[in-house]
Amino acid sequence: MEAAIAGHWREPANVARDIWRHPAQTLSFFEVSPNQTVIEIIPGSGWYTEILAPLLRDNGHYIAAVIEPDSAVNPSSRHYYQRQIQTLKIKLARLPRIYGRPELRRFDEGKPIFGQPGSADRVLTFRNVHNWRENGTSEPMFRGFFDVLKPGGVLGLVEHRANAGAANGGSAGYTTQSQVIAWAEQAGFMLEAASEINANPADTKDHESGVWNLPPSFSLGAKNRAKYAAIGESDRMTLRFRKPVIDQANR
Repeated sequence: MEAAIAGHWREPANVARDIWRHPAQTLSFFEVSPNQTVIEIIPGSGWYTEILAPLLRDNGHYIAAVIEPDSAVNPSSRHYYQRQIQTLKIKLARLPRIYGRPELRRFDEGKPIFGQPGSADRVLTFRNVHNWRENGTSEPMFRGFFDVLKPGGVLGLVEHRANAGAANGGSAGYTTQSQVIAWAEQAGFMLEAASEINANPADTKDHESGVWNLPPSFSLGAKNRAKYAAIGESDRMTLRFRKPVIDQANR
């Protein structure tokens, strides 16, 4: 894992964010190892892809689960989803010796299926839950994670954390930790551990345009940029859920 994180192929702008994203500690907390089948849910432009694909290249399997654009719950998102897919394709095709043969696996946003039941060791997702909350797809997403994981498998999740008790489970890019846990437990998961690896107490969560005011988005441009740069990236929950192992003999 240390070699993958230190890899020369990683984009400098991505490396600069390690101080906020703590990839070594986060992936270790999720108990990721090189011989696993790991599905990353909606990897965006591939920040973690640059680490996970090389890590799993020789003895594991990296799957980037991406939304099929034609299945978009919000039709205005289709172009955005297509652009994400193209960005990942270009990234992976550029360095096949480094990335090996990872898989881009498309899924239906409204009816997500991530693979054969019980086929994955780990499902990982980073800063995506607020989008599912806004689109009304959180429950089917968590059910899909549960179904594709092997018994004993882990769902590792990082998300912008709203203040406890925030109305409607969060807003402006943030989601409450209790709401995330409730969705996961409803799907059948057990919360095994919560970590403060990616916490940021300087994040007041009351920004004019929400989490996107903070780096790296700086959605307000030059307005209050120094203030938001000083805060840094968002306060984030880091949760490890386990799919229970069913004792077949006692079913």
